[in-house]
Amino acid sequence: MTRYPACIHLGADIRRAAELVSVSQISELMVLDHDDAFVGALSEGDLIRAVLPSYDEALRAGGSLHDAFGDLSRKARDLADRPIDPLVVRDAITLRPDDDVARAAVVMTEKQIRRLPVVEGRTLHGTVARSDICRAVIYHA
Repeated sequence: MTRYPACIHLGADIRRAAELVSVSQISELMVLDHDDAFVGALSEGDLIRAVLPSYDEALRAGGSLHDAFGDLSRKARDLADRPIDPLVVRDAITLRPDDDVARAAVVMTEKQIRRLPVVEGRTLHGTVARSDICRAVIYHA
């Protein structure tokens, strides 16, 4: 388990979230409220989908990859200062600190999730990633 996962607070902007994902080189941020209580998760996919032009927008921009990238860049600039709050997955699947590693592995596999928050009440204890499951297999098999 990662005891100090990458976190962001509600109210932060999309630019800050993208910076954290980039710098931490992970694909999910844990989202906390201003009392540091766990609220949900925000993935790099959520961020990309927020700024990705729709199919119709891409066609209006000209339809080429170059045009679509220009449209993506414009949309990203327009949204960068908006808060992450509407993008946060608030009903995130979580683990409890006493959950078995097998439960984590099954949930991650069935739901195609890369990282699960470990939460008790509203307290974030850490996260379990697929790499943690692999490490458990290697060192405890």
